Amino acid sequence: MSRVVKSVALLGVLALALSGCAKDLSGSPHLPSTTTAPAATPDPSGMPSPDRPATTTSSPDVTPTPPSPEPTTDAPTTDAPTTTPPTTTAAPTKAPAILKRGDSGEKVRELQHRLLQIDWYAGKITPDYGQQTQVAVQGFQGKRGLAVTGEVDQATWDALVKMTAKPTHDQMHNILKPGPALLKSGDKGDKVRDLQARLKQVAWYEKLVDGVYGADTVAAVKGFQGKREIPVTGEVDQRTLDRLYAMTSKPTTEELTNKPPKKATGNIDPRCMTGRVLCISKSSNKINWVVNGQVLKTMDVRFGSELTPTREGVFTLYWKSRNHHSTIYDTPMPYAMFFSGGQAVHYSADFAARGYNGASHGCVNVRDKNGIIWLFDQTREGDKVIVYR
Repeated sequence: MSRVVKSVALLGVLALALSGCAKDLSGSPHLPSTTTAPAATPDPSGMPSPDRPATTTSSPDVTPTPPSPEPTTDAPTTDAPTTTPPTTTAAPTKAPAILKRGDSGEKVRELQHRLLQIDWYAGKITPDYGQQTQVAVQGFQGKRGLAVTGEVDQATWDALVKMTAKPTHDQMHNILKPGPALLKSGDKGDKVRDLQARLKQVAWYEKLVDGVYGADTVAAVKGFQGKREIPVTGEVDQRTLDRLYAMTSKPTTEELTNKPPKKATGNIDPRCMTGRVLCISKSSNKINWVVNGQVLKTMDVRFGSELTPTREGVFTLYWKSRNHHSTIYDTPMPYAMFFSGGQAVHYSADFAARGYNGASHGCVNVRDKNGIIWLFDQTREGDKVIVYR
């Protein structure tokens, strides 16, 4: 056999191997065998044959006797193969939508506020069922094991109503009224110090922490309230205080007394020592929120697998998406902070449920939901992200 013939034969074998196991149809036990019957031979005696009718000689005195039927035998006969039409399985009926993208009205406002109550929707309540509402519904459905359609069917609505309170007219129309003042201009003491230090953590207060609620503190509170769509009064009501506490950590002694913060020690990369940094260590499976060298928050994290590793290096937090839903993997990525292409720090319900018995597709998973909500509110686009061994 020449080299060319051998090569062609080898390529044919390789093609079959790569495309899977090709069946030999000629000897397949699943197909009926076909045989060719021999041609019928004329019978000189005049008896019937498959190709010729019987011939008889008529006579006025003789009644022709019909030929005897052919004897039957118990030998099995091979029937012609029959083709059974493929059975078709009807697609599951999609539940009718109560609300869907493109709808508008008071029911959409109620939907958005109910989603807002459980952190799937953010921002002002509107009457329009747009992309943000659709993504929030998808995230809610995926978390609860419902069909992820982005449309509200009866099962989705019932699950949402069970978890939330019916919003008031003011809540659905973004009408906010301030509550009683807990702290206000002229107040003094440790509570004011705590307030000032917390406002300083989120860059709204720049003066010395002195425990005196003066004009600078009033201006800082107003700025904070305006940014968070809280009634701007300059006084601290319960809504203002709750929002501030959710975004900040308990002030250290150094923060309360205007002393330099203690420098971070231990397994912290030196590149994390300046500025605002998401400092992520693969060796310790930790993420640290570090501001000017001080660690303000530490949480457990997990990373991508060997096939989809989390990238290492110096990055910038370039986009935040509170109710993000991955279109590639069709899975929720709430509180996502993107730092390298599609890789982000985000909350993972799977990590919370299964721990390290799994991996991400390259993202940095966090399992502490309250912690990631706090961190999401702390960070800003433009903050530094360091991922290292």
